[in-house]
Amino acid sequence: MTNAARFAAVWLLLSIWGAAHGAPLHSPWPGGIAVIDLGPSESRPAATYEGNPVLVLQDQGRWQAVVGIPLDTEPGQTSIRVGEQDILVDVVEHAYREQRLTVKNKSHVTPDPKQLERISKERKIIDAALNNYRDIETESVALAPPVAGRRSSSFGLRRFFNDQPRSPHKGMDIAAPEGTTIEAPRDGVVTATGNYFFNGNTVIVDHGQGFVTMYCHLSEISVAEGQSVTPGETIGEVGATGRVTGPHLHFGTYLNGTAVDPDLLLID
Repeated sequence: MTNAARFAAVWLLLSIWGAAHGAPLHSPWPGGIAVIDLGPSESRPAATYEGNPVLVLQDQGRWQAVVGIPLDTEPGQTSIRVGEQDILVDVVEHAYREQRLTVKNKSHVTPDPKQLERISKERKIIDAALNNYRDIETESVALAPPVAGRRSSSFGLRRFFNDQPRSPHKGMDIAAPEGTTIEAPRDGVVTATGNYFFNGNTVIVDHGQGFVTMYCHLSEISVAEGQSVTPGETIGEVGATGRVTGPHLHFGTYLNGTAVDPDLLLID
């Protein structure tokens, strides 16, 4: 399939999904997405959650707030702010499994002081990109698969590296051979690229209104910061850089600065 044909196929798929389902399914659990009806109005309402602006789109003539719920949220009630009003959301319990991995490079488990300094600097760059808010109209949050391969259900796993507990896994691992092409899942702007200590070669793409995707452990990066990308456009290749046990793509999806399960957004 030519690049033009692949672009047309991906764009058609996204358009069909977006027309039928502007917002994703309501999944109000830690690491999930709360979809809150804001009713009809002439202009897009402004909404915030924990001080961060929230993505708001139109679905069948009504405005919907699409809110990422942090993994560390306790079950119970939380709220989003819309104008001067607080709208309550019931967060339900959701169990995630454990994962134990063996990493050969011991510094990727217990970094030394110089490496910790590097990690701190990189964290500021990554956090800035993941929390970026570009105020544009957004019709859908549907994503085409960025790479062909077996998708793990690894999001939210409580991870142990060499038997040492670490933060939960905040993405989906997609198994693919090194060098496999990674494609942009929808249009956006590249906000960060780099070779980071844990993530290896990384690309972060802003899709608007705080909707961000991240691609880690790449062998090659094919885009530059500030570059606009279209659905199906090559952004890099699968690799095994950073903290990994083998070649794969770590695919992360973020709403309002919060990691959410990519499986809730992928169209197939």
